[in-house]
Amino acid sequence: MDDTSNGIKFHIDMDSFYSSVEVRENPELQGFPVIVGSDPKNGTGRGVVSTCSYEARKYGISSAMPVSKAYRLCPHAVFLPVNMELYKQVSSRVMNIIKKFSDKFEQVSVDEAYLEIGKTVGNYEDAVRYAQQIKDKIYNYEKLTCSIGIAPNKTIAKIASDFKKPDGLTAIKPEEVENFLSPLPVSKIPGVGKKTNEALDNLGVKTIGDLKNFDVQVLIGKFGKSGLRMYQIAKGIDNREVEEQTEVKSISKEDTFDEDIADPITAEEIIDILSDEVHNSLVKKKYLFKTVTLKLRLDDFTTCTRSKTFVSYRSEAGVIKKESKELMNQFIKNNGNCKFRLLGVEVSKLFKIKDGQTMITDFL
Repeated sequence: MDDTSNGIKFHIDMDSFYSSVEVRENPELQGFPVIVGSDPKNGTGRGVVSTCSYEARKYGISSAMPVSKAYRLCPHAVFLPVNMELYKQVSSRVMNIIKKFSDKFEQVSVDEAYLEIGKTVGNYEDAVRYAQQIKDKIYNYEKLTCSIGIAPNKTIAKIASDFKKPDGLTAIKPEEVENFLSPLPVSKIPGVGKKTNEALDNLGVKTIGDLKNFDVQVLIGKFGKSGLRMYQIAKGIDNREVEEQTEVKSISKEDTFDEDIADPITAEEIIDILSDEVHNSLVKKKYLFKTVTLKLRLDDFTTCTRSKTFVSYRSEAGVIKKESKELMNQFIKNNGNCKFRLLGVEVSKLFKIKDGQTMITDFL
């Protein structure tokens, strides 16, 4: 493995965050399949699943799945609306706990963060004990579990955090990376969804070990930059640092889907979810924005972006949602019926709010 990054990396991922918060708030839901999303309306409702409990996942339900399909798979599940304000409050408290344990801290979504702890902890045995302290602290204060991956770089830490979910703790030392990655299916690589997985399978690539030994030029020819990225991950290479959020240039959130999204209404529901998460980070970090960007990856792996820039700074979640959906609908109008395998929402051209500046008119 070639890794030039410094320090031991943690990836902390809250377990089924939205549904776990709902179960905590309503203990009578414990043990039931809980699905957070839109009202299924007896199987005829529109919209998508935001997240679901592990009991619901046993029925084949996953995030971004149409809520009507989730109802067909598990009609006796408890369906709850998204309560984003509650999740934001809980996320803020959890992230404040995590941040106190870190040398460097990078929050990447409402329920995920990377830490670098190399200056605090010098070896992997101590890192495991340190991670358990984080898990215990979160549970003692918030009654929620998380899974933690420990590794020499961010991508391996993220893969490791998913290895023993829920409530998992997996540490991968540098000399263990190859043996850890090689037998795993390629779908374990972040960003590899159903379509990419199928395309790799058609090339005879089923495991990360297969990918590591495959011709990188063929991968680049088939998948472009994503092919090179997958190949590097298979070899254990990821030199990205944990990025402290001191100078934020943009805030974004994206999702890759298990099944391509063809229905524009379903896509709009997903954009709403992504926009709420972006807005949550925007508020937490105290920024305003001028530009909204929509990222679209089609079923043929083509990736496109569309942007809208305002004359003045904005702060509203509704603006992010409205403009992102208008950008998507304009893209569909210009390009015909599309199938999306990834959607992403980003805000940029940011302005840091100073103490005492509270009104939108302060920034016009």
